[in-house]
Amino acid sequence: MSADSSLPPALAGRERESAELADAVRRLIALCTSTTAPADVTRAAARELNAVADRLERHVPDPPHPMTMLLAPAITSDDESPDLAARMPYDVVVGRHSPLAPPLSVTFEPPKALLRGTFTRPYQGPPGCVHGAVLAASFDLVCAAANVIAGLPGPTARLEIRYRRPTLLDVPCLFEGEVESHEGRRVRTVGRLIQQDRVTVEATGDFVLLDRADIARLSGRP
Repeated sequence: MSADSSLPPALAGRERESAELADAVRRLIALCTSTTAPADVTRAAARELNAVADRLERHVPDPPHPMTMLLAPAITSDDESPDLAARMPYDVVVGRHSPLAPPLSVTFEPPKALLRGTFTRPYQGPPGCVHGAVLAASFDLVCAAANVIAGLPGPTARLEIRYRRPTLLDVPCLFEGEVESHEGRRVRTVGRLIQQDRVTVEATGDFVLLDRADIARLSGRP
């Protein structure tokens, strides 16, 4: 995977190590929401972690490296299984190298995009349930992925979420996204979340179709 040209150059030669770092920080995030360590242990841990952050901070480039590689190489409607997670390694939903991401896994069964995973304690909203904003972010991703494999990529103009019943923590989730209609530069995509054989959330999104040049300008690339 490290030889994949869709990966940011910043991961070259350190992809496995970067993933291990993300896993370690992801574990720390979970522990921050659950530990009851005594004050002295908590203080010592914070100091140790700040020392680690100081060491890592010395290696932050200016300007920062790209967060995604969606344009290299191009994704076309003929590519039914683009590795979006590899192209977006720091994404907040599917990014293997982002400790903020669960991460969820994205796959394709054209014309549908599928997103699978289990949300744990750090993603809690109501007691025992997944935070609604986290679910909205996941729908934004799965709908955008459906647009990509349909050859209709572009940013979100509107996303409507309908919460039909609670989505539980620690229970596997399946998100589905599929393009419903396309007129001019407007793309409408629908999605649903299935948990324990029941639909818990539905989504409808309006997206603006952009070509590669438009997307490159959005990302700041020449």
